[in-house]
Amino acid sequence: MKHFFILFSFLAFVSCQNDKKEFQPVPAEKTTNEVTQEHEGKKLMETHCYLCHSPNAGENEGRIAPPMVAIKARYIDKEGYNKEEFIAAVTSFVKNPTEDKTLMYGAVKKHGLMPKQVFPEGSIEKIADFMYDYQIEAPEWFKAHWEGHGNKNWQQSGKPYKVAEKEKTYSDIGLEYALGTKKVLGKNLMESIQKKGTLEALAFCNQQAIPLTDSMATKYSATIKRVSDKNRNPKNKANKEELLYISQFKKELAEKKEIKPVVIEKGNQVHFYYPIETNTMCLQCHGKQIKPEVQKQILKLYPSDLAVGYGENEVRGIWSITFEKK
Repeated sequence: MKHFFILFSFLAFVSCQNDKKEFQPVPAEKTTNEVTQEHEGKKLMETHCYLCHSPNAGENEGRIAPPMVAIKARYIDKEGYNKEEFIAAVTSFVKNPTEDKTLMYGAVKKHGLMPKQVFPEGSIEKIADFMYDYQIEAPEWFKAHWEGHGNKNWQQSGKPYKVAEKEKTYSDIGLEYALGTKKVLGKNLMESIQKKGTLEALAFCNQQAIPLTDSMATKYSATIKRVSDKNRNPKNKANKEELLYISQFKKELAEKKEIKPVVIEKGNQVHFYYPIETNTMCLQCHGKQIKPEVQKQILKLYPSDLAVGYGENEVRGIWSITFEKK
C-alpha cells in the first residue's frame, strides 16, 4: 500500500535515460541580480509539490517524499543532465510514473512510488525549467545527508533566486492560508495512514480535521472552511454560492486548464475560493471501490455520507476562506 502514501505532490522520482552519461557537474552561477518578475515555475512548485516534498520537513520525521532539491541533485548535479534532458525526463515521468524509470531508488523504497496525477498543461515543464535554472530551497540537513552517501562537496547548481519584493495580492494571501492549512491536515493524515492504517485515518478525520482547520483559521485571523457538493460531514456542506465555484473548478479541471483562485471583494471582506482535488490516496475513502471494512467504518462515523464515487484528479470540494482586507 506504499503507493497510497504520497499526496498532492509529484516529481519525486524522475524518468531515467537508458544510456549512461559521463558525469559533468553543473557549477553554480553567482549573481546578485534580483529577478524582476517571479518565475511561474516557482509558484507552481510551491502549490503542487511542497505538500509532500516540503523543504522544511525533517530528515526522518514528518517526511513522506524526498525534498525537491534531492531530485535536482541526483539528476542534474550528479548525473549531469542538461536542461533539455532534465525537462524531458521530468515530463516523461510525471505522465507515467513507474519504478523502472527512476534513479531515486532509496526514496522509492522508503516512501513508495508517487501516484499518477494530471496537472495543468505546461506546468510540469515550467517547474523543471525553474529547478534547472535556479537554486531552490534545501533543508538544513540535506548537504550532510547527500555527502554522507558518498557525494563530495555538494553545491547546488543554478543561479541564486531572489525576486524583488512586492505587495501580496488578496489571491496570494488566500492561497497562503489554504496551502498552509492543507499542509497541516495532509501531514497529520498521511502520518496516520502510514503508522496506523486507513481505519485510524478515518478516525483522525472525524475527530481532528475540523479542530485543526479552526486552529489555522485562528492563526491567520480568517474563516477557513472545506466544503463540498458531496459532503461527508454535514458541517462541510457547500452553500449556493460555493456550489457555483465548485462547478466552475470542475469544468476547468476537466479541460486541463491552469486553475486560478477566485477572489471576491465584498465591503471590508475578501472571499477566496480554491479547489480541493483527489489523488490516489484520497480514493481509499472517497473512491469507487472502497474496501468493505473501510466502507463500514465510514457509514458508522458518517451515516449520511455522500463523499464517494470519485476518480483521480477530480474536484471533491473547495477551500472557502474569508478574511478582512489588509
